[in-house]
Amino acid sequence: MPQDMTQNRPGTAIALRLSSLFLFMVMAALIKAASETVPPPQAVFFRSFFAFPVILIWLWQKHDLRRGLIAQNFMGHVWRGLFGTTAMALTFGGLGLLPLPEVTAIGYATPMFTVLFAALLLGERVRLFRLSAVALGLIGVMIVLAPRLSLDSDAVTRTATIGALMVVGASILRALVQIHVRKLVQTENTAAIVFYFSLTATCLSLLTYPLGELTGWAGLDWVTPSWRVTGFMISAGLIGGVAQILVTSSLRFGPASMLAPFDYSSMIFASFIGWVVFGELPTPAILSGAALVIAGGVLIIWRERQLGLDRSKSKANVPPQGTPE
Repeated sequence: MPQDMTQNRPGTAIALRLSSLFLFMVMAALIKAASETVPPPQAVFFRSFFAFPVILIWLWQKHDLRRGLIAQNFMGHVWRGLFGTTAMALTFGGLGLLPLPEVTAIGYATPMFTVLFAALLLGERVRLFRLSAVALGLIGVMIVLAPRLSLDSDAVTRTATIGALMVVGASILRALVQIHVRKLVQTENTAAIVFYFSLTATCLSLLTYPLGELTGWAGLDWVTPSWRVTGFMISAGLIGGVAQILVTSSLRFGPASMLAPFDYSSMIFASFIGWVVFGELPTPAILSGAALVIAGGVLIIWRERQLGLDRSKSKANVPPQGTPE
């Protein structure tokens, strides 16, 4: 029986969680900066490939590398990788078309979809309280999306509308990932879930290289980036790997139910980085919509804590809500 390595150190847990959120936003900013020239699948490759050595070293230091190579449900890892990689590509595509705070706000819809999918796919019982919280959050998402879905050609551009829909699609897929991970943790070690996601994301994104050559579609056509952009992409992979380790390590020192509300601080980091780096300020619609989404998410977290639902295992293998993987 493996020894329980968890400790009750809430201060350390919160510091690790907040650090991971900030690094995820830095990673997103680097991806956004490179998005003018690099297509999303190529960005996914850099993000996954250069995070892979960091994760391998981390697993080796934790003596979890051997367990990380053992897969009881191999196809389960493949499906988790397929959903997660597609969500990552859609998010990266959205980052190139929308302001960073807006992408973050729309991404907060993930826990809302997770509750719905848990009821539909896992048969979890969802009572009126949680349904009301989901409805509140989805109203907030619609407030954020409304300017992008307007028929007024002066209000939005077609590319921004596509970007918003891409991020919504990514949120839905991330919710499916969380549902899938809930099932995976029944048979799989956490190290294996982390290891095989990085591996499948790297391989799946690499497969798009010949597709881009064959189809000539700009969304898949890989490019030879400048040294500056290459540095952005490599840094995004390394930083993303460190952020993944920090968010996973935070759960060693505090329960997921305590840490989950801190995920919403990513909006502060996104707004700050968006303003300083890209000159982007969140609009009133983004701020008001994000407030409703956060309120709905916090209510869901509170209710699940009241019901004694501890999802720390699944939370260890997915990014914080509203952030790219």
